Amino acid sequence: MTFLRLLFLPILIYLCPTILLLAEEPVVEDPVAITTTPAHRMNENNKRRGPWWKDRHEEKRTLAQQGDWELVFIGDSITHGWERNGKAAWDQYYGDRKALNLGFGGDRTEHVLWRLDHGEFDGYKPRVAVIMIGTNNTGHDMHPPESIAAGIQKIVATIQKKSPDTKILLLGIFPRGATTDDPKRVNNDKTNDIISAMADEKRVFFLNINDEFLNEDGVLTREIMPDLLHPKEKGYAIWAEAIEPTLARLYDMK
Repeated sequence: MTFLRLLFLPILIYLCPTILLLAEEPVVEDPVAITTTPAHRMNENNKRRGPWWKDRHEEKRTLAQQGDWELVFIGDSITHGWERNGKAAWDQYYGDRKALNLGFGGDRTEHVLWRLDHGEFDGYKPRVAVIMIGTNNTGHDMHPPESIAAGIQKIVATIQKKSPDTKILLLGIFPRGATTDDPKRVNNDKTNDIISAMADEKRVFFLNINDEFLNEDGVLTREIMPDLLHPKEKGYAIWAEAIEPTLARLYDMK
């Protein structure tokens, strides 16, 4: 036994630096695995708002299962904002419709998937689901467009499985950053190019209204989005007006 130990000792000494180096290398997660794997934010505890994500999820899940919703908006803080800056436009365009807002500030594709799997899309079969998600995958982690699109594709597939007759209005991710060469806007634009191919004009319909928010030079002004990301009142009015013709058509489709 002593002989064998002495025999292998030089080999172990030789290999040790390599083994240690491999152990120290960080594990790089596949972006597609991140964007397509349902994940929650239940443990978040905002100092000012408390466990708001958990509370909002429970509220929306209860609402979802109590109502006969015909129209649902699914997304992140931009969709969440219909309850704030967008309230006047929401009341004007959707007040007489049975509309539910499933927007959560800070959400990425993986968080929407988790919410859809945990009661927020159960108990009702809406005529139309409006989806706009992905800008936080860009903003937080700069996920590649292909990865973000994969997450969006899984969201679409999840809704189709739960409610096959629901028409899906997939919106292009809104512009962000002041100019056309802003890296985050470029990433969103590339994602939009990919997800536009998901439309089959039967159950899934793609609509890009981004030009409505921009001036003739492609500049996004603070008059529309003060932080160059989230619309103010005027931005929500533009949004509602821009999608209304398509939304009305889908709403009445059999």
